[in-house]
Amino acid sequence: MAESKVKYDRQLRIWGEQGQAALEKASICLLNCGPTGSETLKNLVLGGVGSITVVDGSKVEVGDLGNNFMVDESSVGESKAKCVCAFLQELNDAVKAKFIEDCPEELIETNPSFFSQFTLVIATQLVADSMVKLDRICREANIILIFARSYGLMGFVRISVKEHTVIESKPDHFLDDLRLNNPWPELTRFTETIDLNTTDAVVHKHTPYIIILVKIAEEWANTHGGNLPSTREEKRQFKDLIKSKMITIDEENYKEAMEASFKVFSPRGIGANLQKIIDDGGTEIDSNSSDFWVMVAALKEFIANEGVGETPLEGSIPDMTSSTELYVNLQKNYQAKAEADFLVMERRIGNLLKKIGRDPASISKTNIKSFSKNARKLAVCRYRLIEEEFNSPVQPELQKYLMDEDHGTLQEANSLKVLPENTAAGLYILLRAADRFAVNYNKFPGQFDGVMDEDISRLKTTAVGLLNDLGCNSSALSEDLINEMCRYGASELHAVAAFVGGVASQEVIKLITRQFIPMSGTFIFNGIDNKSQLLLL
Repeated sequence: MAESKVKYDRQLRIWGEQGQAALEKASICLLNCGPTGSETLKNLVLGGVGSITVVDGSKVEVGDLGNNFMVDESSVGESKAKCVCAFLQELNDAVKAKFIEDCPEELIETNPSFFSQFTLVIATQLVADSMVKLDRICREANIILIFARSYGLMGFVRISVKEHTVIESKPDHFLDDLRLNNPWPELTRFTETIDLNTTDAVVHKHTPYIIILVKIAEEWANTHGGNLPSTREEKRQFKDLIKSKMITIDEENYKEAMEASFKVFSPRGIGANLQKIIDDGGTEIDSNSSDFWVMVAALKEFIANEGVGETPLEGSIPDMTSSTELYVNLQKNYQAKAEADFLVMERRIGNLLKKIGRDPASISKTNIKSFSKNARKLAVCRYRLIEEEFNSPVQPELQKYLMDEDHGTLQEANSLKVLPENTAAGLYILLRAADRFAVNYNKFPGQFDGVMDEDISRLKTTAVGLLNDLGCNSSALSEDLINEMCRYGASELHAVAAFVGGVASQEVIKLITRQFIPMSGTFIFNGIDNKSQLLLL
């Protein structure tokens, strides 16, 4: 592990040793190693995944030299999977790499059990029919699946897994768990030992703002019927009350207290997202329940009992102006409360495990401690089957995406027979239409020279048919966007493939480490305008 710490120093600072260990245990399968697949896997190999298996039955052609940096002139005529695998192995010899010279589509048809050996499957450049079949296979085997595709100047990324739970979601903006408006008894007793009216100027200007806010919140509540500030005027008055306690204008701790006063006004108890999770049917646990749902069931009990409506305390405090002694004692107070909450959670989890016939110690203390610390930030992600999205997308969402901003409402846009040009929704519809086109004509639109006008007409007809099937029969795509899609000729451009591969590999890391929240919909990259959008269909 010492060598890994040096090699992966920067990323360890993001997802820690636990996340890196998950990566190093992961086994990843890549279907098709063109530019999109190669770029995706390159990022993961450099990140230190455990093993990779590259599946591709094609040979390297001269055209590959212009968009895939992992093959060269000496590779022409050789197995593409073999060449790419060898290149990736050179990037990180700690990763176990192997290749299979087989057509992914044939493997999906003839050997579906093949995929059950992997942690995660990355399927690149598959058409709709193969995507649907592979999705069913991976869903039944409970294997995480990511689709990635680049098509001319557009890109597509979609995650598919029945359920993905996240403990360390690491949101960018989240209030510190300080309980300023709901202090526990030990914190209240500690703050009572501090006199804000002290005449000692040094002590006064080095009292932590947490103590200042807890005491002033109590003072306010005592004169306002037990209520804290709620209106804008009351919040202004609360800040004025803090300011009135200052002795000199240079007291940074009181300025910090005024700036952090909004933390006092935040609602007590748990947020809507967490409430939704603890109300989920997953909390009705049995012997087959995952560790996550066992811990959520224990959390539900904790909130209803020992927590008195709150989650276990996180136990950390931010930096602030303070004397060393007061800061350390305050920190110990928070840590002691967090440890006490953790012990209650550990006991409740053990009791639940015993109740469902599992070893009470089967969930490690490390995992319970992490869960307790991050209880406010849990996330549960569920994904529709790609077949469901393709056949019956969420109609209100699809109509919203098909709305033309220049014409206001969808009805107005439809009356003019237009669809927003170069938007994610338009590109999404055209990519699916291109797959239908390929099934009907055994080629992609614009793939061969000399029949561009005919392909444009056929793609337009195919797209209209698709829109009708999706219940958008009064919408139509712009001619320019259809022409552009035909101009692509199903080509993979390296710049687009590299971007799509970067997005896909980022999502893979989120899913394997179970840190950060993965994308919840279909990601569309529009290289024409350099914009991207997530479609929730």
